[in-house]
Amino acid sequence: MTNSDYLLKATIKKLGEKLNQTFFEKIEETANAAQGVPEILKNELEILKDEIIQEAKRMENSSEEDELQSQENFKSKAIKKIRDINEQIVILNNKLDY
Repeated sequence: MTNSDYLLKATIKKLGEKLNQTFFEKIEETANAAQGVPEILKNELEILKDEIIQEAKRMENSSEEDELQSQENFKSKAIKKIRDINEQIVILNNKLDY
């Protein structure tokens, strides 16, 4: 065998070793990353669940506050209407007395 044959075989051997080493390292990195994915997803789902519960509570409180505000508005409007009617009755009574 000539020197160029040895160089060619050595080149092919070393390239194969490098490719295998890189390939196995990447597979190992991917496997390690894949092991962490379920934990990451679990954490994200827990966070999402907590956010949904907090939003539901906020909406419930907001709904109760809206209901109270609506009742207060209704009461205020009813009282104003009663006062207006009372004033009209007073005016009507005054006109009838003359």
